[in-house]
Amino acid sequence: MNETSQNHHVVVVGAGFGGLETIRNLKGAGTRITVIDRRNHHLFQPLLYQVATASLATSEIAWPIRHLFANRPEVTTLLGEVVHVDPSRRVLRLENGSEIAYDTLVLATGARHAYFGHDEWEDAAPGLKSLEDATRLRRRILMAFERAERETDPQRRQALLTFVIVGGGPTGVEMAGTIAELAHVTLKRDYRNIDPTKARILLIEAGPRLLPAFPEDLSAYAEKALRSLGVEVVLGEAVSACDADGVIYGGKRLAAATLVWAAGVAASRAAEWLDAPADRAGRILVEQDLTVPGHPEIFAIGDTAFVTAPDGSLVPGIAPAAKQQGRHIAGTIKARLAGKPEARPFRYKHAGNLATIGKKLAVIDFGWLKLRGALAWWIWGIAHIFFLIGVRNRLSVALSWLWIHTTGQRSALLITQGRSHQESRAERATRTDERM
Repeated sequence: MNETSQNHHVVVVGAGFGGLETIRNLKGAGTRITVIDRRNHHLFQPLLYQVATASLATSEIAWPIRHLFANRPEVTTLLGEVVHVDPSRRVLRLENGSEIAYDTLVLATGARHAYFGHDEWEDAAPGLKSLEDATRLRRRILMAFERAERETDPQRRQALLTFVIVGGGPTGVEMAGTIAELAHVTLKRDYRNIDPTKARILLIEAGPRLLPAFPEDLSAYAEKALRSLGVEVVLGEAVSACDADGVIYGGKRLAAATLVWAAGVAASRAAEWLDAPADRAGRILVEQDLTVPGHPEIFAIGDTAFVTAPDGSLVPGIAPAAKQQGRHIAGTIKARLAGKPEARPFRYKHAGNLATIGKKLAVIDFGWLKLRGALAWWIWGIAHIFFLIGVRNRLSVALSWLWIHTTGQRSALLITQGRSHQESRAERATRTDERM
């Protein structure tokens, strides 16, 4: 450790996989580190849909950031939202007007929902990016069954028992399969006036097949597996409208009380803060060493950055990729502090694509090996448990999954976030229809 490293201040914006990996790998470098996030917790987003479908509790997939670095005195954690970056002065500004100076800045700010120019759809068809999104969706899903139980009009009851997921990527496939299992297995004996197994679950994908990042044979398997679970798969038809009454796709209107948006994401507004070059999704077009063009002291990673692999393909916005980028940045910072300022190109090593469909149903593409079915499902589960933080959380999730696998029952069937000023217009509209 030298005086230069001791005085060097690294600011990491975002405590996702990439941000945390950067901080972990700077241990012992002697730098001062400040991590800033809008929330006080790190979230394991790949399992967020399981909170939304009552499989896991929020505490099983999230950890307080301060606790993660309690034994790292050189790391300061700040709860706040960055609204501007001034590269000329090397400072960033928070929402309360305070400024923080940096020597190296790492932007790992993640992604937000993208509605392709129709942001007004968000209230009717929420996405899934935060714990708040997940608990909100869980409330909508469970309340749909509760309202259907007391609804006497057959058409309104059917609308309440219709669930539409827009987008056939991993999140959409996982949501559709889990909602189907929730309705057809977990809740099938819990109601007296309705039959939850008659619930209608639709997965709508504008493209020609599900899971476009996977090989065609695995996409076909995923579609067949979803249909076996009772999911209606609609391909090649784009959604043209979403509202409190339902959805319009392929020129047809479908009455549905619960819509889930899984069709697209956009990067955070980091590119706007810097006036940096970006793609259509708002991802910063970084250099080969993950720095922002013209600003070698600023790095962008994860969903914030447009990163290409050696073969020219886009590096996917998944946890393993973000972690590799975090390790690369930490190595670059250490090299610079050691007097080696030359650029270090990032080289992505793809570990494979994984997606689960339902109980004992999953697909895995390792490139050199493709798996489907029960074996893929077990590997998917083991991989996700491995990525969780802490023995307690790994044990808790493993036990929850074992319980669901054995009994079909879920431990988080709780309707929270009761009626308040934050309740969505879609839910209020549904309740108004019930009184008419």
